[in-house]
Amino acid sequence: MADHQEASVTLPSDPASVSAARTYVSDILTEWGLPSDAEVADSVRLIVSELATNAVQHTFGQSPTFTVDIALAREELLRIGVTDSHPRFPKRLPASVQQDNGRGMVIVRWLTAEHGGTLTVRPTREGGKTVAIELPWTIPVRSVSAAGQPDP
Repeated sequence: MADHQEASVTLPSDPASVSAARTYVSDILTEWGLPSDAEVADSVRLIVSELATNAVQHTFGQSPTFTVDIALAREELLRIGVTDSHPRFPKRLPASVQQDNGRGMVIVRWLTAEHGGTLTVRPTREGGKTVAIELPWTIPVRSVSAAGQPDP
């Protein structure tokens, strides 16, 4: 694998794009060697879904598109960022607030921390923001038997 891998997709701020973003990231990570059934793969799919949903729902039509960037550095660090052109940063809700929605960033923070990662929100030069996670790249390695078959 190369020392640094990158991929990016820009999608319309439309609810259908949430699924497209999730599928795109999942396909790229599978290409890079992450088994689709790995626990971290499920977490990444949920994180991307939450970040893409926020980019669609909370930009109030001020961001016609959003971009998902994925980078893998030295097979050690996975970075996924979702960028939109709306300047408002996500707000952290108190745990006591009873709402049917608004829990996306809580889920993202929790899943990111569970996998030993970090979450950042940074402004862009254009006036928008990027919400990004960084996770250690830990792909489970299956040993191969003397017969050349993967061990169970």
